[in-house]
Amino acid sequence: MADKETSDSVLRTLIVDDEPLAVERTQVICAEIPAINVVGTASDGAAALRLAEKLQPDLVLLDMTMPEIDGLGVAAKLGDSENPPAVIFVTAHDHFAVEAFDLEAIDYVLKPVSSDRLARAIERAVARRGERKEAGSEWLDELWVPHRSELLRIAVSEVHRIDAERDYVRLHVGNAENPEEESRSYLLLQTIAGLEARLDPDKFIRIHRSTILRRDNIRGLRHDGLGVWSAELMNGDALRIGRTYLAKVKKMAGR
Repeated sequence: MADKETSDSVLRTLIVDDEPLAVERTQVICAEIPAINVVGTASDGAAALRLAEKLQPDLVLLDMTMPEIDGLGVAAKLGDSENPPAVIFVTAHDHFAVEAFDLEAIDYVLKPVSSDRLARAIERAVARRGERKEAGSEWLDELWVPHRSELLRIAVSEVHRIDAERDYVRLHVGNAENPEEESRSYLLLQTIAGLEARLDPDKFIRIHRSTILRRDNIRGLRHDGLGVWSAELMNGDALRIGRTYLAKVKKMAGR
């Protein structure tokens, strides 16, 4: 009975990567992680889907860039299966993080993979095993952002302001109510319009073509004259409201 419980607690894992050396390195790291058992490897997306159907893995360690069917395509098809496995992307590219999150990936690990980083990702997979996704939820609740040599997972609830910077957005994270607390910021390769479409409109509002605010970060609205309005933030800052967005912001305030 104990052996059966131990077996059930281990994640049956499939490694998918078109680089043989990357597969070998991942296998070596996985051999040192008791929470998983590697049941197979695949070198392309089509083979990964065939093996996943046959082996029914609990977890797939998935490369992003592969010929024919890439990692995003594989993850999308796996997600449509009756009993989809958890997915951890293992890739050299950091600019697919938003798309990966859209596919409900557990984590996004950058190459070259370190044993500690992969172990942390697998801990997340173990912790989330058996959890059910909240039905009907279409809004982002977490984001991955590049930071040094890895990607950090940021809870959307920690983001109080988002600024557009060309093809990127800058996420401002921290305690928006305390001006003395140092605010952290991270750049994410994503347009502000694309990110706005994935944020819960009950919690975030766009006030300018370059700015999105968390609603509870707005302390009040200020009329500066000549039809110009500003949003006063909890830390005392004031940001101008774009004319295109003014009616929606006033509606939020019941005006």
